[in-house]
Amino acid sequence: MSRIAAYQEVGATRWSAWAVNGALVALAIVALAPLAWMLSVSFMPTGEASGFPPPLLPSAMSFDNYHELFARAGMGRYFANSLMISAAITLGALLINTMAGYAFAKLRFKGRERIFQILLAALVIPAQVAMLPLFLMMKGLGLVNSFGAVVIPGLATVFGIFLVRQYARSIPDELLEAARIDGAGELRIFFQIVLPMLKPVLVTLTIFTFMAAWNDFMWPLIVLTDQTNYTLPVALAALSREHIQDVEMMMAGAVVTVIPVLLLFLALQRYYIQGLLLGSVKG
Repeated sequence: MSRIAAYQEVGATRWSAWAVNGALVALAIVALAPLAWMLSVSFMPTGEASGFPPPLLPSAMSFDNYHELFARAGMGRYFANSLMISAAITLGALLINTMAGYAFAKLRFKGRERIFQILLAALVIPAQVAMLPLFLMMKGLGLVNSFGAVVIPGLATVFGIFLVRQYARSIPDELLEAARIDGAGELRIFFQIVLPMLKPVLVTLTIFTFMAAWNDFMWPLIVLTDQTNYTLPVALAALSREHIQDVEMMMAGAVVTVIPVLLLFLALQRYYIQGLLLGSVKG
């Protein structure tokens, strides 16, 4: 009887695994179906996607939408603007958030815990609330309608500081004290000892920061008044008003917008997941 019960238990476990995997596959298909159709529509001839019922696949593969997007709509300039702004924000945020997170985790200074609690409290404040005073600050600095007005507010985030702090708390204090005894300064300790140990969380922070900067729409729309300085999301929104009936071109623009962040995530997903898991169990 015990052997029969064991076989039944193994069979039930196997069926449970199949059911779970099947449900995950079904959810993945549901999540990816809009993206797949977006890619398919981007290769359709003009007007084909407006039919009823809308076709799933193009009748003939056409790259005219992408050619129109870059040759006549000037999407290359907007793509370069987004890439430059996102790269600047990502590099600056990596340095500032990492140094701040390490300081809150390992350095001793007056008011450290209270300041960190205030930063955490700021997480519950919607970003839209700060846009008006932030715009007035950028105007006072003479940065409105410049890339600096988009880059500077994104150089430090509470979430980035919190993520680095949680991971940096796992660094042994004895290692840092030994480096100080050997005569290493704080900057040398940070760049030569701490940064290499923060690699997983740095990759995670890179993906989060780049995606947020690349997909940001509201803030660039507010501070960039010259069309030549538009980022890709803002340019696509403006283009959609002019070509509201051209579904195929809009889908091609959406594909161009999605590809960079998708490639970045696929390239760094192993470190991204590792950083999330490690960051969730530290301290």
